[in-house]
Amino acid sequence: MLALVFLALAAAATLAFPLALRALIDQGLSSPASAQGRGEQLLALREHFALLFGVAAALGLFSAVRFYLMSWLGERVTADLRNGIYAHVLRQSPEFFETTQTGEVLSRLTADTTLVQTVVGSSFSMGLRSAVTGLGALAMLIWTNPWIMTQVLGVLVLVVLPSVWFGRRVRRLSRASQDRVADSSAIAGEVLNAIPVVQGYTAEARETRRFADATENAFMTARRRVRARATLMGFIIIATSAALLWGLYQGTQAVLAGQISAGHLGQTVVFVIMLASSFAVLGEVYGELLRAAGATERLMELLNLRSPIRSPAQAQPLPPTDGPSHVRFEAVTFHYPSRPMQAALRDFTLEVRPGETVALVGPSGAGKSTVLQLLLRFYDPQAGRVMLDGTPLTSANLRALRDRMALVPQEPVIFSTSALENIRYGRPDASDADVHAAAHAAHADDFIRALPEGYDTFLGERGVRLSGGQRQRIAIARAMLKNAPLLLLDEATSALDAESERMVQAALESAMRDRTTLVIAHRLATVQKADRIVVIDQGRIVEQGTHAELTAAGGLYARLAALQFKS
Repeated sequence: MLALVFLALAAAATLAFPLALRALIDQGLSSPASAQGRGEQLLALREHFALLFGVAAALGLFSAVRFYLMSWLGERVTADLRNGIYAHVLRQSPEFFETTQTGEVLSRLTADTTLVQTVVGSSFSMGLRSAVTGLGALAMLIWTNPWIMTQVLGVLVLVVLPSVWFGRRVRRLSRASQDRVADSSAIAGEVLNAIPVVQGYTAEARETRRFADATENAFMTARRRVRARATLMGFIIIATSAALLWGLYQGTQAVLAGQISAGHLGQTVVFVIMLASSFAVLGEVYGELLRAAGATERLMELLNLRSPIRSPAQAQPLPPTDGPSHVRFEAVTFHYPSRPMQAALRDFTLEVRPGETVALVGPSGAGKSTVLQLLLRFYDPQAGRVMLDGTPLTSANLRALRDRMALVPQEPVIFSTSALENIRYGRPDASDADVHAAAHAAHADDFIRALPEGYDTFLGERGVRLSGGQRQRIAIARAMLKNAPLLLLDEATSALDAESERMVQAALESAMRDRTTLVIAHRLATVQKADRIVVIDQGRIVEQGTHAELTAAGGLYARLAALQFKS
């Protein structure tokens, strides 16, 4: 609102300039009849020039305040937009990330929002100023030269129609240009996250060519966009200038005929220059706005996405519990969205009693990790239901649901911060002493204290300064710090050496005593002490029992155990 107020004041100061100029020409430069008249004329000239300077000072002051406010608005809109998009993306289900590359999302967060910032903070401000000034100049011209400007307006209407057609093409090309930039960002993000593999396979040149091809595609699309914008801008400037020059020619004829004064003509000239320059700026800004419209469409597509996994409007509260959780799968059938014809789980029924440790084993692709993903409600099953403490997951608040679980994934995630904060991620309000205790229980305390700055050591992006086993133990410490009633271990000891595995296994066994635990393991030696072992194959439970019972049964588990223990 303030920006619009100062925009109006700046426009008023701009439009006052030609009026002051007309007064200067007609009153200050008229030939005096006597010497006394020349003295009065000199004083009048000073007054007129002082008035012109006052108009210029007001214009400068109002324009500076308007520029500050509009630039502030551009920065604020961009910050809010980035925050909104980032928060929205974080709430999307894994289904979204199956089809959308991280680099594309980053492109929208950076390139698209920066373009919106430029338009809102700069181009839109210029366009608004030019529009107000141009309309004001047009109104003054119509008021002072009604017949001439009626002819000019008729010509300007003919200018608008082709501009609209050009504008639609520019908008389409702007959207395509932003898409091609996102493609190159997606390639860069993917490759930079896999540098060891790229260099290990000496694929640097190949990846450089792939990125260069994507960049070249973006350049070619941008070139078409720029060519269309240049054509649009040139057409608007030439057509508008021709119409205004025709009006100016008519004005000179009126002066020669004695119909208007020289000051009137001077005023008309300045108004025509204002109107022409306003149209020229609007032609350029129109192209910028169309380009921003393409970027905004991409951002709105992202903001309009609705995750299929969200808390119900009337969430059913989970029953209060101080002990282990109770888990139940009832006739669950589930297909991943990217593989609709292949069932990951088929008629899957499983009950995990409070305090029980259940191990899920089976061949790769059998559906073991899917069980944990459904339990965390990353997805909803197509048939059947999953219950936690007697409450269907689809009826519970999503945050309250996940607060009851602690996950140790197969590939541990380490954030770009200190060891202390990485462990505290499991419980942000935990004290340093609690963090140290969790690290000690996970057998991570010794190696963390041996780091250059101990618990305050920066671990690097994705924990590049740590070994695989050390990253795994920090992830385990994080889960133990959370102290949730349900512990989910997805190959939690897969990256550990024999000695570390023995130590962490002992810590995990201690932690399992007070909570319900679901363990996924390929190495069967780690699950022999589980209360129950559930064998899954092709999405179905084919066996379950203790290690001794399943070994004696001679089924799939016995064959897997024979292969591993013999080797």
